[in-house]
Amino acid sequence: MTNNFETPEVSIVIPVYNEEAVLSLLFARLYPVLESLNHRCEVIFVDDGSRDNSAALLRKQFQLFPDTTRVVFLRANAGQHAALIAGFERARGSYILTLDADLQNPPEEIPNLLLKMDAGFDYVGTIRRERKDSRWRHWASLAMNRLREKITHIHITDQGCMMRAYHRDIIDAVLATTETNTFIPALAYLYAGNPTEIVINHEERAAGESKYSLFKLIHLNFDLMTGFSIAPLQAFSLIGIGVSIFSLLFVVYLGWRRLMVGPEAEGVFTLFAIVFFLIGILLFGIGLLGEYIGRIYSQTRSRPRYLIKAVLDNTKIEKP
Repeated sequence: MTNNFETPEVSIVIPVYNEEAVLSLLFARLYPVLESLNHRCEVIFVDDGSRDNSAALLRKQFQLFPDTTRVVFLRANAGQHAALIAGFERARGSYILTLDADLQNPPEEIPNLLLKMDAGFDYVGTIRRERKDSRWRHWASLAMNRLREKITHIHITDQGCMMRAYHRDIIDAVLATTETNTFIPALAYLYAGNPTEIVINHEERAAGESKYSLFKLIHLNFDLMTGFSIAPLQAFSLIGIGVSIFSLLFVVYLGWRRLMVGPEAEGVFTLFAIVFFLIGILLFGIGLLGEYIGRIYSQTRSRPRYLIKAVLDNTKIEKP
């Protein structure tokens, strides 16, 4: 890694949130890899409002490698994607890589991504080989990936893998997007002219716990589907038409029985079950519609994605 901070060829953006237990291991493995590359590199850590000792460790690493390290401190936790945007806005390389701080994606895979970028690809996604996640996370991820691909037609085999590489032109297009809720890999895939994917190793989390609960994973995928397609609304419209036709036919049938058989009380609980089923569908539709309206509401507020507390670079400490 040539220490020429003014003209980096590769920018590596790493969001950090409460990762003090793993940062020392990350530094020990990441920087030797960068030293072996033939590209000039910079590393941009984005502290996403950590409440542990992560900020102090990042400051120390900046002091050790001021020519190749930059640190962005956010005032409060803004989420992983907002943290990535903060890093992208300060990245200066022609190639921009993203990496998780938890070492589930080995830094030793970075040269493989750069080989694909040098070959002319403008977006390099990754697929985890022999995932080390728990079984339920693995199967839940597969199910969500399949559903998301059917709805959005975005072909990302492993959307949960953080390690990716983007050309500068793709990142510029992502930054030009004014959407409040931005799923970066999917958006970059839409903008890419020559995307590809490679298989990389996957390791168990080196320390600490995952920040993504099952609820967050479901919410992320639901947000992704509603953010890139109106297919859920269209599907629900078709369900509504089908239910309406069925209900009409059922009402006609009950009217016919009333005329032919007379008053009956035996089917009351069946009617209750049907009513509750229809109410459930209706409530789901209201929730789906609310998700789209919520996106419009968030967009019209035009609030900033994040607030910066300080930025460390090789010459000064910036303050907003």
